[in-house]
Amino acid sequence: MTVATQTKFDVGGVLLDRPFKIRRLGHFGINMFKMTEGLHFYKDLLGFKIVDIRDPTHGGKAELPEEHKAFGDVRGYFFRYAHDHHAFVLYNHRFRKATDTRGRVKDGVTINQITWQVGSLAETVAANNWFKERGEKVVRNGRDMPGSNWHTYLMDPDMHQNELYWGIEQIGWDGFSKPWDMHYREFNKTPDLPQMSEHAEVDEALAKGINLLGGYRDHENLPAKYDVQGILLARPFKIVKHGPINLFVEDLEKSLAWYRDTLGFILTEETSYQGHRCLFLRNNTEHHSLALFPIALRKALGLREDSTTLAFGLQLANYRQLLDAIGFLKSHGVTMRELPPELTLGMDHTILAHDPDGGAVQLYWSMEQVGWDGKPKPASQRRKVAPGAWPKALEGNSDSFMGEPLLGPWT
Repeated sequence: MTVATQTKFDVGGVLLDRPFKIRRLGHFGINMFKMTEGLHFYKDLLGFKIVDIRDPTHGGKAELPEEHKAFGDVRGYFFRYAHDHHAFVLYNHRFRKATDTRGRVKDGVTINQITWQVGSLAETVAANNWFKERGEKVVRNGRDMPGSNWHTYLMDPDMHQNELYWGIEQIGWDGFSKPWDMHYREFNKTPDLPQMSEHAEVDEALAKGINLLGGYRDHENLPAKYDVQGILLARPFKIVKHGPINLFVEDLEKSLAWYRDTLGFILTEETSYQGHRCLFLRNNTEHHSLALFPIALRKALGLREDSTTLAFGLQLANYRQLLDAIGFLKSHGVTMRELPPELTLGMDHTILAHDPDGGAVQLYWSMEQVGWDGKPKPASQRRKVAPGAWPKALEGNSDSFMGEPLLGPWT
């Protein structure tokens, strides 16, 4: 239970400034225009696995309005790269905008959601109440299906939808998601506490005669022909972590204040590029899980002008895989480019890969870790990364292969 103690909150026995603490980036979602091409890019080329599909026609049982048929594929796709039910979500931008009833979809914002994990169900409920007391724009709360995560949603100053959640469904060795017949445990309001455990939910489903293997299981479209450090995979690399999120914002100071004061982010470091102030924030030991850039920098970098997303990050297992990913993606016609090193602090070698809409994915292999003193590594001790320089091997850093590891096999 989370309780207030004067101006502090007791969060699991620790006094904090907020009734919750973000532990990590949970998942990230985008709205696309070119859905068919986007599915190929994110599933076949990057290797995300589809976990569940949200179909507004319920498999053809319902009819789409005529004006929505021109949008192409209007299904929503939930993807994973590890055991979390989803780390990435893909929706149709035009369909989402046409069916938006809560004022959450804005032209120029292609982000569907930025989702941060907290430590307990009690924290999500307390956060929801605290946000409302502060006058934040809370747009919904409860429990989502598919994914089974308890949550609260709110909007940042630029209408980027942020979600705080706890308890996402885990995908096991067999690769099946939770069957849709178990989605009766979805909540569209603040849940009463306490709730039954996941184990009790499974017991209840078994008692109801629900087939626990009735969920979705993805298939691989490409042949597993690459020897990736001893495992045969369909591409010569493996995603092991997602994030950071890199945003263009209208008012840098206002956005900094919101993420710092409302969500509790810590400013790790800032830099200047072409006279523009750029901010790197964290919520755990990584150098940054969120970076904020003034929107005036967007045109100067030559990035798409209809999106406030600079890029979202995907960490690969090691530097060799990063090199192999570059060759693999280029061979499939993917446009790639490097950012100035001033904009990639704490990330060593990194490169952008552009999806069919022109959105950017930031591929990297290493993220600097911040220790107990809360200070980033001095610039003088960082590896000097020259644009265009990609040696075959690198000297190890003091924090090489540090941070949260991927649990489970490369499948």
